[in-house]
Amino acid sequence: QLQLVESGGGLVQPGGSLRLSCVASGVTLDLSVIGWFRQAPGQEREGISCASRSGGFTTYADSVKGRFTISRDNARNTVYLQMNSQKPEDTAVYYCAADRPSELFRLCNLRGPYDYWGQGTQVTVSS
Repeated sequence: QLQLVESGGGLVQPGGSLRLSCVASGVTLDLSVIGWFRQAPGQEREGISCASRSGGFTTYADSVKGRFTISRDNARNTVYLQMNSQKPEDTAVYYCAADRPSELFRLCNLRGPYDYWGQGTQVTVSS
């Protein structure tokens, strides 16, 4: 069973940076497409970025394009989300998710399906 644990959230000032990490256990992460999602209070969950198994293909939501960068280190079973130039509207709980492990080649998309989810980490952007 694939398990995901996020870390790295916290309080950051507008214009600042944070890097989130998502560590996988139970199954080797290089068999899964990985996505990052966020959910602000009273809002629907938003898919913000995803990466293919190798990390060679990535995609971003318009709301974070040019500011956030997804990367993965399959040797460490870890995925990262570097968040720069942060805005108050980035405040949310951030989740990483993985699709069902498979050796099949596939790209990623923000619609999923994603079968495994972490518990989330809070990011607050405020002065």
